[in-house]
Amino acid sequence: QGQLVESGGGSVESGGSLRLSCAASTSTDSRTYMGWFRQGPGKEREGVAEGVAVIDSDGRTSYADSVKGRFTISQDNAKNTLYLQMKALKPEDTGMYYCAAGRRAFASSWLPLTASAYMYWGQGTQVTVSS
Repeated sequence: QGQLVESGGGSVESGGSLRLSCAASTSTDSRTYMGWFRQGPGKEREGVAEGVAVIDSDGRTSYADSVKGRFTISQDNAKNTLYLQMKALKPEDTGMYYCAAGRRAFASSWLPLTASAYMYWGQGTQVTVSS
């Protein structure tokens, strides 16, 4: 039982910035991790979503190589909100962005960027970057 709702998407020119937000109603604990994924136009969610960034309850993060140095993932635990600050946006960043939540079955520092590791998904928010 849970719900994730993304917001903050829009259209920007290359080099611009956007901040995405994800309000979560799902419960979390020390084993919970949350991430951002994206899909190009016309792509299916499973098997094609690209992992962008992930953060766990301790604030540890991991990023896809394609966004390192440009994107920052963060969370406000008091508000149950996940954020993705995107800077220096490129046309190839265009896509539907989804927030997702998963939970480790064991104690570890695993920070997955694979869609199969997440069980809760939002409906997505569109990001379009023009050249």
